[in-house]
Amino acid sequence: MKETDAGDHVPLERPQGNVGKPGGKLLKGAAILGAAAVLSKLLGTLQKIPLQNVAGDTAFGIYNAVYPLYILILFAATAGFPVAVSKFVAEQAIQGEHEEAKRIVRVSSALLLGTGFVLFLLLYGGAGEIAHWIGISKTESAIRSVSFALLLSPVLAVLRGYFQGYQNMVPTAVSQVIEQLIRVMTMVALLLYMVALAYEEEWIAAGATFGSVTGAAAGLIVMYVYWRKAMRSERDERAGLGVGAGAGASASASASARTRTSQQTVNSLVAARLTSWQCMKRITAYAIPVCLGAIVVPLLTLVDTFTMPRLLEAAQGSEGEAMRQFGLYNRGLPLIQLVVMIASSMSAVLVPAMAEAKAKGELEVLRFRAEMAVRLSWLIGLGASFGLAFAAVPINVMLYKSDEASWTMAVLAFTALFSTLNAVSASVLQGAGAIHTPAKALLVAILLKALGNVVLMPRWGIDGAALSAVIAYAAAAGLNLVQLRRSTGARFALRPYAVSPALGVGLMGGCLAALQLLAMPAVAAWHVPERLSASAIALVCVVGGAAVYGLALLRSGGISPAELRLMPELDRKLAPVLAKLWPAKTAVGPRERR
Repeated sequence: MKETDAGDHVPLERPQGNVGKPGGKLLKGAAILGAAAVLSKLLGTLQKIPLQNVAGDTAFGIYNAVYPLYILILFAATAGFPVAVSKFVAEQAIQGEHEEAKRIVRVSSALLLGTGFVLFLLLYGGAGEIAHWIGISKTESAIRSVSFALLLSPVLAVLRGYFQGYQNMVPTAVSQVIEQLIRVMTMVALLLYMVALAYEEEWIAAGATFGSVTGAAAGLIVMYVYWRKAMRSERDERAGLGVGAGAGASASASASARTRTSQQTVNSLVAARLTSWQCMKRITAYAIPVCLGAIVVPLLTLVDTFTMPRLLEAAQGSEGEAMRQFGLYNRGLPLIQLVVMIASSMSAVLVPAMAEAKAKGELEVLRFRAEMAVRLSWLIGLGASFGLAFAAVPINVMLYKSDEASWTMAVLAFTALFSTLNAVSASVLQGAGAIHTPAKALLVAILLKALGNVVLMPRWGIDGAALSAVIAYAAAAGLNLVQLRRSTGARFALRPYAVSPALGVGLMGGCLAALQLLAMPAVAAWHVPERLSASAIALVCVVGGAAVYGLALLRSGGISPAELRLMPELDRKLAPVLAKLWPAKTAVGPRERR
C-alpha cells in the first residue's frame, strides 16, 4: 500500500517521482497520449490497404462511404465529453471531492448511454433511408453493422475523461491502442472469412465496419479494468487508514483537514446543491461547443459520401461501377492522411509554445515561431505532395495491385500540402488565441468541396472530385494563414516559400522521372513480377526523392541547419551530420537561443 496523507481519498495510484512536479507529470502524460494517438492513427490509416487488396475496390468504396458517417455521428455524440468530464473531475479532485468526481462519471455515463442508444436506433432503423440519401443501396448493411458501436463508445469516452481529469493518461493511451488493434484484427479476420466464402461486397464491407464495434468493446474493457483497479486501490487506502493509522496519523489528518477546510467548504456546498439533472446540464453545456468544433472535419469527408456516389452513378449508369470508382478515388487518402499525421505531429508543442509567448508579451518570438511552424509544414507538405504525385504509378501498384486511377492519386496528393498547412496553422491560431478561425475556414472548405464535386465531376469524374478537394483544402489553409498574419504579424517572404522549394521539387521530379524511365527496361529484361518491381521502384523513389529534396533545400538556403535544430528530435538525430556539412551556418531566430 502506498503512503498517502490521512483523509486524502485518491482513487488513483499516486505517481512516484513526480510529487511536487505537476508540470512534469502533465508533460509526460501529454507525451504518452500523443504517442498513443499517433500509433492508433497509423493503424487506422493503414488498415484500409488490406481491405482493398483482398475485397476489391467496390467493397473498399462502400466502406469509405459509410465510415465517415459513423465518425460524424460519434463525434457529434461524444467528442466534447472527455474534455468536459476531465474538467469537472479535475475541479472536484483538486478540492478532495472524489466521491463527487465519481458522481460526475455516473451522471455523464447515464446521459451518453441514453444519447448513444437513441442514435443507435436512428442509425440502425434508418439505415435504408440513409443508404437512399447516399444513393447506394449496398451501404445499408454496413450502416447497420457499425451502428452497434454507438452503444459502447459513449461510456468509453466518459471513463477516458475521468482518468484524464486526474492527469493519468496511461489508461486512455492503452485503450486507444488496444481499440485500434482489435478493430484491425476483426476487420482482417472477417475479411478473409467472408472472401473465402464468397460473400457479396456489401456484406464484406459490413464485416469491415464491424471492427469498430469490437474495437470499442475492447477499449471499454481496458478502461473498466483500470476503473476497478482504481476503486480497489481507494478501498485499500481507506481500510489502511482506518486500521493502522494511530494517533500520529489522526493528528496529521486533523492538520491536513484544517488546511483544506476553507477551500473545500465552498465547493462542497456548491456540489451538494447540484442535483444530477443540474450536473448533467453543466456538463452538456460545456461539451456541446467542443462537439460542434470536432464535427467540422468529418463533415468535410462526409461531403463525398453524399455527393460522389450519386454523381458517379448518374455518369456510369451502374451502382456497382459507381462504388468501384468511389473506391478508386479513396486509394490515395490513406497515404495523404499518413503524411498529414506525420507533418502535423509538431502541433502538439505549438499550442503551448505560442500561448506562452503571447502570455509573456513576446510578440517577436510569437511571430518567429508562427513563421517557423508554417514554413516547416509548407516544406514538408510540398515535398510529400510532389513526391507522391511523381511516384503515383509505382506506389499505386505496390499498395493496390493495379495502376488504375493513378492520375487521380497524383492530383489528390496535393491535398497533403494544404491539409498539413491547415492542421498546423490551426494549431498556431489556437495558441495565439484565434480559436474560431479554423472551424470557419473548414466550413468554407465544406461548401467549396460540395460545389466543386457538383461542377467538376460531370466533366472529369473522380479526377474532378480530387481537384475539388485540393481547391477546398487550399481555401481553408489560405483563410487560416490570412488570420495568422493578422494575429501574429507573421511574414511569408517569396524566397523561402517559392524559389528554394521550386528548385528542390524540380530536382526531385527530374530524379524520380529518370529513375522510373531507367528502371522499366531493366524490369522487362529480368522478368520481375510487376508488383514486386513496382514496390522496389516506389521505395527507392520515396527514400531517394526525400534525400534529393532535403539536400536541395539545405544547399539553396530554403532552410538552415540551425533552424532544423529548433526541432528537438531533428537536433538529436541530424545536428551532428549537418554540423559537418555546414559548420558556418549557425544563425537562429530572434531570442530562440534563450
